[in-house]
Amino acid sequence: MKISGSRIQSFLRQPGTEISAVLFFGPDQGLVHERAKELAKLYVDDLKDPFRVAELTSGGIKSDPASLGDEAAQVSMSGGQRVIFIPDATDGISEVVAALLNGPGGGAFVILLAGNLAPRSSLRNLFEKSKNGAAIGCYGDDGKGLEGVIIETLGRYGLTVAHDALGFLVTRLGGDRLVSRMELEKLALYVGGNPSKGADTTVTLEDAQASVGDSAQASIDLVTYSTVGGDAHGLDRAFERALLDGTSPIGILRAVQMHLQRLHLALGMVDGGMPPGKAVDNLRPPIIYKFKGQFQAQLQFWRTDRLVQAMGLVTEAEIDCKSTGMPSVAVCHRALLRIAQAAHGNRR
Repeated sequence: MKISGSRIQSFLRQPGTEISAVLFFGPDQGLVHERAKELAKLYVDDLKDPFRVAELTSGGIKSDPASLGDEAAQVSMSGGQRVIFIPDATDGISEVVAALLNGPGGGAFVILLAGNLAPRSSLRNLFEKSKNGAAIGCYGDDGKGLEGVIIETLGRYGLTVAHDALGFLVTRLGGDRLVSRMELEKLALYVGGNPSKGADTTVTLEDAQASVGDSAQASIDLVTYSTVGGDAHGLDRAFERALLDGTSPIGILRAVQMHLQRLHLALGMVDGGMPPGKAVDNLRPPIIYKFKGQFQAQLQFWRTDRLVQAMGLVTEAEIDCKSTGMPSVAVCHRALLRIAQAAHGNRR
């Protein structure tokens, strides 16, 4: 069965007795691992227990197809449910896994972790159509979902977060759940959060900017301003730098989308009669000082209808990155190049 949207959290709390295996897949590998671990802890308290937790690889299963069934049939020497992890699941083991799902079952609960599987993936289709298995796609956090992760993670350290700091963090995080958690934990330590205290300390915008702003963000800013400013050559250099810094194509697309949305908001203020400089100053979180001039210049050559078209291109590119077999780097770069070319044309 396919589990998505609001059903995911309730499923992870209570998957049902008929479910014997779950596939987690998607571009957000941090979220894939976090959800897999959360589910496994329903069955085994200590995930390091060698008697109740086992790990098999796709390569090992392909070399010895019987190994999965044999491992699933083993009984824990210490009692209790056993869990089997397959951390690198691929379509190459679909037939072996199908035999397990369609058979009498071995007693162990099987958790498979995979990368971004296309809709036509045999493994993904197997789980989405199975009565005894479930497939859960894991995509980067955004919007309200990301706000919830930020509030929940900082709350563990007895911290609340100011509204403008929350807005800033939403623009900086979200591509990978594990990376987001690590950045938020670093921020909590920077502020001096303590899990044993109540929520008596507030994370300010200044705190967030000092802790989360890094070299990777600098390269993303260069991609964003090169794209929307119409500098195709600068975009190529900045795009390569951002990838080398570890930013995902989807993370880059979301940063550009956020910039376009903020430009759209500011342009609406200008169209309403507000001076461009004041419109830029009214944005929250604020535009970083060194980029204010570029942002204000972009207000001069972008129109509302063309911004809407550009945002549509970014949305389509993110969908393509998630749901097709197309290379995400190429999809992302092509969309940004089209926007940069449009911006260059706008400036004439």
